[in-house]
Amino acid sequence: MSDTTLPVAAGDKVRGVARVLIRRHRGELLLVISLHAVAALAGLVGPWVIGRMIDALSGGDAGMSTIDGMFLLLAGAVLAQALVTRFAQLWSLRLGESVFARLREEFLATVTSLPLGVVERAGTGDLLSRTTSDVDAVAQTVRFGIPRILVTGMTVILTLGAAFIINPLVALGVLAGVPLIALSSRWYLKRSGPGYRRQLATYGRLVGVINETVEGARTIDALDLAPVQRLKIDRALAARNAAERYTLGLRSVWYPLTTLGFLIPVIAVLLWGAYLMGQGLASAGDVTTVALYAMQLTGPVEELVNWMDRLQVGTTALARIVGVGEVPSDRPEADETPDGEQLAARGIRFSYREGVDVLRDVDLVPQIGERVAIVGPSGSGKSTLARLLTGITAPTAGEVTLGRADVMRIPLPVLRQHVALVTQEHHVFVGTLADNLRLAAPDARDSELEEALQVVGALRWMRAMPHGLDTVVGSGGVVLTPAQAQQVALARLVLLDPHTLVLDEATSLLDPRAARGLEQSLDRVLEGRTVIAIAHRLHTARDADRIIVMRDGRIVEAGPHDELVALGGEYAALWASWQAESSDE
Repeated sequence: MSDTTLPVAAGDKVRGVARVLIRRHRGELLLVISLHAVAALAGLVGPWVIGRMIDALSGGDAGMSTIDGMFLLLAGAVLAQALVTRFAQLWSLRLGESVFARLREEFLATVTSLPLGVVERAGTGDLLSRTTSDVDAVAQTVRFGIPRILVTGMTVILTLGAAFIINPLVALGVLAGVPLIALSSRWYLKRSGPGYRRQLATYGRLVGVINETVEGARTIDALDLAPVQRLKIDRALAARNAAERYTLGLRSVWYPLTTLGFLIPVIAVLLWGAYLMGQGLASAGDVTTVALYAMQLTGPVEELVNWMDRLQVGTTALARIVGVGEVPSDRPEADETPDGEQLAARGIRFSYREGVDVLRDVDLVPQIGERVAIVGPSGSGKSTLARLLTGITAPTAGEVTLGRADVMRIPLPVLRQHVALVTQEHHVFVGTLADNLRLAAPDARDSELEEALQVVGALRWMRAMPHGLDTVVGSGGVVLTPAQAQQVALARLVLLDPHTLVLDEATSLLDPRAARGLEQSLDRVLEGRTVIAIAHRLHTARDADRIIVMRDGRIVEAGPHDELVALGGEYAALWASWQAESSDE
């Protein structure tokens, strides 16, 4: 797993995204704030009524009608607060869902357009953690954090305002805890941002190590790499544990200090109020009302402080999500249009690491309609060449052109209409089988989907499914076998209908007999198209018009099957070895 992570957006960029989101939902936000303001005002009536009752009773001028009227006012205020709060919370959740839905759609659009080379260098763990745990953290903040921050913030402001309206001198005691809360929060916020960034990054590394361990379990067992892999997991866990302990240590200091900051105002108001009463500057009702306001502030302020902590996690997660959009495009000037179907690779050299060439001096110019097979031992550069031919990766030197246009400067939607790649790696998306197929042809009719499945030999098992094309497949649905998933990938290729196809061991997961039958079916569809096949089984090469033999990143032989066998070189040795293995089976 690579230690290179994807970018993390700076604070200014994150705040800019937040401002854009606020502007998009300005009307809903104003409605939510207004409703919470009304609810907060209704909540202030209770302490005021109690204070006035105390003053009236202590003055001896409170009749039963006055007391009854105050009780009715108190009951009405409580009922109004409950009703308004319900609608305020409902609209807050609606606002949160709207904001998060838009943010999630934009993030997924960004992720699906990332250059594959960047993703591979960063490793799956970093991207996986951003698309799962980071998205969840932002979702919690948007759905619940923002509404609650609005509620508590509005309540705090209005309660303080009401306290100063009742008696400004007594209300000064409410501010007694502000210095402690402010200083401790400043100390915490200065350290928590970097701490949470480190925490989320260590989680990404841990996810990556565990993911590669699960996916490569057989290889790890076969090569006796379990001790090495356990050491990597232990190190990732240790880093995660250290990051968690750091943020936990910050919270263990901040929470007690802020809790003390909540209690100080209540005590200060009572002591200071008693002094003011003795000086004739406040009444018992004023002190009672402001003390109740101070107690009423404890809940909102504590909740606000708690959400400040969660907001740190959400903001850090948002910075990681927004940072994905800062990955530079690998095709910044995609403005060329091919003027033909001729695919050509000339003078190709490619290296993943500087000074270590995977491909050297490769020239490949297939004739239009020609079927070319590329064979060679593992690690000879076959799959890398396939990626270069389809514009997934840019060559280090040389050029790959389609219709005399550089494939890296052709817009991807245009390029994929001409050249398509199907690899031995495949993916079944959660959804119906029809949805999976229509990724290649969104407007395809059911009859066209069935025709594509019939071409790849999948029509029979599709019809045996519970709901046919409408059967839900993938996680939570019907789990397709590797062979079925590969047939779905090939059916997408049939629907896409490009003129040039690159098949990178596309039938490797099928048994030899099924693969042979599938390839024969594909022959009918591929007729007249240019096909470049990375051959896993050499019978595919035998049927090709031309065979390219690669070794150590170079083309060492090229020609038809019979000619290369007669030559007695690299291909002849591969053919003899493959025939021997086939006869043993």
